[in-house]
Amino acid sequence: MQFTERQKRIINIVKKNEPITSEAIAKKLKLTRATLRTDLAILTMAGVLDARPKVGYFYSGKSTINYFAERISNIKVSEVKSLPVVVSEGTSVYDAIVTLFLEDVGTIFVTTEGLLSGVVSRKDFLKSAIGGTDINKIPVGVIMTRMPNIVVTEPDESVLDAAIKIIEHQVDSLPIVEKIKNENGEEGYKVIGRISKTNITRLFVDIANTE
Repeated sequence: MQFTERQKRIINIVKKNEPITSEAIAKKLKLTRATLRTDLAILTMAGVLDARPKVGYFYSGKSTINYFAERISNIKVSEVKSLPVVVSEGTSVYDAIVTLFLEDVGTIFVTTEGLLSGVVSRKDFLKSAIGGTDINKIPVGVIMTRMPNIVVTEPDESVLDAAIKIIEHQVDSLPIVEKIKNENGEEGYKVIGRISKTNITRLFVDIANTE
């Protein structure tokens, strides 16, 4: 696993100053905590750093954890995917909320003529519900995040890469897609699955229990 120059600098800072908080690391690099959030998450997930609440970051660099990171780099998204929860763009916000809770998911994917057109999260539904709109009459297409502003993953992408996307974009899950043409000849993405924080956490636990 290759680290960026900034990530290498973070590792060196932690080695020399452990335990050290994210605020202190950001100050030394003259950056904001938000800028470093993804780097710290990647280094922690890779096992190079160990994070302890209210204490800070430690350097670990354990070979067993690095082996763990290598394992998840070789596992494809298609191997851990779940069934996607999909509704059409014309579905009412009310019906979409009911679907969300019946399926017990945090995100619903929206399609138009068989192609991915949007994503709706619990936060989107909450904003709509408290905004005074009639959720029985408003279609989900009005409140969804539309393409091309949707982060996707493909079946052959590694779980590690998908996890990094989830962290970077601060989402609960990603649609797993394949490129197709619909009946009208339009090119786009067909939703064939989803990968979520829950899928990834379950994978980590399974690997840890088999080592």
